[in-house]
Amino acid sequence: MKKLRLLCMSALIQGLAASASAAASPTLFEHVRLIDGTGAPARTDMAVLVEDGKIVSVTPSAQAPSVAGARVVNLAGQTMIPGLISDHSHVGLVSGTTTGSANFTRDNILGQLRQFEQYGVTTVVALGVTKSPLFDDLRREQHAGLNPGADLFGVDQGIGVPDGAPPVGMMHVDDSQVLRPVTPQEARADVDKMAAEGTDLVKIWVDNFKNGVPGKPGLPVMKPEITQAVITRSHEENLRVAAHIHDLHYAKELVGQHADILAHGVRDQPVDSALINAMKAGGVWYIPTISLDESVYLFAQNPELLNDPELTRGLSPALRAEFADPVWRQKTLSDPLADAARKAVAMNQKNLVILIRAGVNVGFGTDSGATPLRIPGFAEHRELRLIVGAGLTPSEAIHLATGQAAALMHLTDRGIIAPGKRADLVILKADPTYDITAVDQIVSVWHGGEQATGVR
Repeated sequence: MKKLRLLCMSALIQGLAASASAAASPTLFEHVRLIDGTGAPARTDMAVLVEDGKIVSVTPSAQAPSVAGARVVNLAGQTMIPGLISDHSHVGLVSGTTTGSANFTRDNILGQLRQFEQYGVTTVVALGVTKSPLFDDLRREQHAGLNPGADLFGVDQGIGVPDGAPPVGMMHVDDSQVLRPVTPQEARADVDKMAAEGTDLVKIWVDNFKNGVPGKPGLPVMKPEITQAVITRSHEENLRVAAHIHDLHYAKELVGQHADILAHGVRDQPVDSALINAMKAGGVWYIPTISLDESVYLFAQNPELLNDPELTRGLSPALRAEFADPVWRQKTLSDPLADAARKAVAMNQKNLVILIRAGVNVGFGTDSGATPLRIPGFAEHRELRLIVGAGLTPSEAIHLATGQAAALMHLTDRGIIAPGKRADLVILKADPTYDITAVDQIVSVWHGGEQATGVR
């Protein structure tokens, strides 16, 4: 009965998506500066033809095809980039200043996906702490373009540690959102459960959550026999494993056990040649999530951000009131975590450059949506700034957030502006290859060839 329901729903979704796509008129964008997501230099005075939600051609404007009935959009002086892709975010965990299971509702998740889209993030990977079947239903709907907002991929639940990560006291999540096996046999069964639900990846948390704070007591950490059982069983199910880590020790341990993705940057000490060589040999991907730690102190340290329209768009009234509260700001900055977070940002930036220059595969993500301070969309724009601040060029940062982010997820249909790819496009007033803050100056967002509403 469940299989029949899924088949019927899938057929309905595909039919509605096909009807919507067929109804769309061709669109010709012309005279635009193009950053195509491959890492190649920007090209000027280009034309991009879009039809049925996909890119048909990319040519110099002088060679643009003539298509009967096409709407023509003159983008002279503006820049087109692919829609941004977050390889590590979360949905349905926060609302206002609260975090918890009660926030995992359809309306809240769809609202967050719309917010991502308004910031030019057209694809989001929710790395765990989700509830089935709601999460699975929404993934199918977003894939079919039935709702406004970013496309959605991700992890069903995820595998954590009893009394450990992810911390119940911090995230206020229940057993429906995180699986916490005690034995390897239970771990394998949990992977099977996630596989049956159609998870895109398997997520594990391997971290004591000291977060670099001296003297802070740590949480229990997942035992190696559990991590190995999860990784081995996941690979038997043709699923890749993304591992939450903070420290170099656990990064090396998990890469040695053949984990596929390090879902956070190494933040306690410099990466070494042993890790670099193992990651390259195993084709392991790395997501730095620098803005995660910056968010700990950013809003308390920089109250002038409340006057920034880029932040205002993503702020709830409750969060705005918290950021404006001098008592909250003082308490936040006096917490030892703030100083530890600053050090983590600096170490994360240093390690990112080392890994990039060494040829390690690097994607893009922020952990946005995991706490109220990690604001969907805004966090992705901050991440681009922090990547450039680390020493990469703006072009390299955009490449990570588009073509590379798609490659991490094996999404061959997006992340690059080229014929045959999805028409997920962001139009900017200025050229971000000169100043990465130009990503804030969004003129419009086009998702699947249709202009997103409510943007700017």
